[in-house]
Amino acid sequence: MHDLHGVNVLVVEDERAIAMLMQDMLELLGCGVVDCVSTLHDACARAQSGSFDVAILDVNLGGHPVYAAAEILRTRGIPFVFSTGYGHGGVSNEFHGVPILAKPFAMTDLERTVASALAAKSADGA
Repeated sequence: MHDLHGVNVLVVEDERAIAMLMQDMLELLGCGVVDCVSTLHDACARAQSGSFDVAILDVNLGGHPVYAAAEILRTRGIPFVFSTGYGHGGVSNEFHGVPILAKPFAMTDLERTVASALAAKSADGA
């Protein structure tokens, strides 16, 4: 198990049921969910100015790839995870190495993936 208590998370997910499930799981793991957004516009706005430790990004937001928000997060040095039902093949090669949370997922998958993103940031010295 990984200690995620006190970790603040931005959730970007366009399917309401999945967003609610993810929020419940994160809270059970001790995380604080700072916001749940469902559009690329809102994701980019939160990525640009939000205060959080890690983000979980649904790769496909209503037919729009989330990569613009991911690039903002990468520039700011904020770790993130991609959430997708398409596996690694559903993620642009530009983001190779970013942890993937494969849908459907269990709480242990969510915990491991978020911890992996945070550990990668620590290893980079950020």
